[in-house]
Amino acid sequence: MKVKRENFLFSSVILASMLFSLFACKQKPAVHFDHPVWSKNATIYEVNIRQFTPEGTFRAFEEHLSRLQQMGIKILWLMPIQPIGLEKRKGSLGSYYSIRDYYGINPEYGTLEDFKRLVSRAHSLEMYVIIDWVANHTSWDNDLITTHPEWYKKDSLGNIISPVADWSDVAGLDYTQPGLWTYMNDALSYWIRETDIDGYRCDVAGMLPVGFWNQAVPELKMIKEVFMLAEWDTPDMHDTAFDATYSWDLYHLMNQIAKGEKRPARIDSLLMVERKTYPADAYRMRFTTNHDENSWNGTVFERLGEGAETFAALTFTFPGIPLIYTGQEAALDKRLPFFEKDSIAWGDFPLGDFYTKLVRLKASHPALWSGNDGGEFIRVNTSADSAIYAFIRILGDDRVLSIFNFSPTAQTFTLKGEDYAGDYKELFKDEERTFTGKDTVSLQPWQYLILH
Repeated sequence: MKVKRENFLFSSVILASMLFSLFACKQKPAVHFDHPVWSKNATIYEVNIRQFTPEGTFRAFEEHLSRLQQMGIKILWLMPIQPIGLEKRKGSLGSYYSIRDYYGINPEYGTLEDFKRLVSRAHSLEMYVIIDWVANHTSWDNDLITTHPEWYKKDSLGNIISPVADWSDVAGLDYTQPGLWTYMNDALSYWIRETDIDGYRCDVAGMLPVGFWNQAVPELKMIKEVFMLAEWDTPDMHDTAFDATYSWDLYHLMNQIAKGEKRPARIDSLLMVERKTYPADAYRMRFTTNHDENSWNGTVFERLGEGAETFAALTFTFPGIPLIYTGQEAALDKRLPFFEKDSIAWGDFPLGDFYTKLVRLKASHPALWSGNDGGEFIRVNTSADSAIYAFIRILGDDRVLSIFNFSPTAQTFTLKGEDYAGDYKELFKDEERTFTGKDTVSLQPWQYLILH
């Protein structure tokens, strides 16, 4: 759900001071948090069922599972699968996030049995399925408005209101009501028990009390091991509830670097703040786009231009868990309308090999794994840090070196220090390369090297 996030969130990057060394900051102590073991080397793939195929159904999407499995995708995040409200609907199809029935299936997508079959098929391919959960608001024709009007937010005259003025198609839920907590706990448990899903991506999670999530998620984990992704970015989301949170800070910084408004070295400030404020084992989800950003803020090519692939590559080697949105492997170059049908033109998957290599690199190299399972991050300074950003991830004998030219001009520069020295294979050319320390490298505009 798209929020005017400047009203809720502030980029943590601006809080960082370059007066401090990145590595002078002590990592916030780890909390005990057991991530699903299968998530540590996973890539998340966001599935927009409506737009994925001309049919827009579970069964039609199922035909793509083998392709995604061959890419190495581990976690499938399906956007909301419940029926969409009719009252005050926006557009002809309405918002995915206007939920009419928490226990129902959107008939446009198929049946409950179709969905169960999809989950079962994904599991047989060793993939995991999480679904979008919209706990903050419902459609105006959800039965809860009639049966439990006390569970909704109201104005001074007692009228039910939307949670945000622009969200006129939904009604806000009031989590000061204990009965609502019980209802939502039961609904969350239902989908795990009934369909064997593996967790949730929780819409605008921070607009609910964190206490709700802290009591709900342990109950879900008593049913099975689940993966929880919060659409929010505050550290308290990681207390006991969520494995991963959105890294809007890096997303916005990448947009600014692409426009020449910020230098790549600002990434150091971002990481410094994360090390100080987030638990050591927190997963931060790195992305160049998602359903909100594509529809409302532009395609990756509109925002990142010729650096679209360069920034995407960064999200796979930088600490965190990466996300691919529907159509990125097909070089999606249009904004998908939020309230209408507009199918993906898959074509010949021009970026299929690009993403497949990155997904498999992430999965097979422990140095790149998420949270405490991943390797040490060491910045490699260069003689051209105004344009170049380089670092190495190390865990034991496993080493992955990443060098990015985040500029529209060719760069010839020297890598400083010797931490990165060693023998490597370049990911995209499959060529061997040896670094001895203080090496000279040349990169074309927006070119990148990933070596392992």
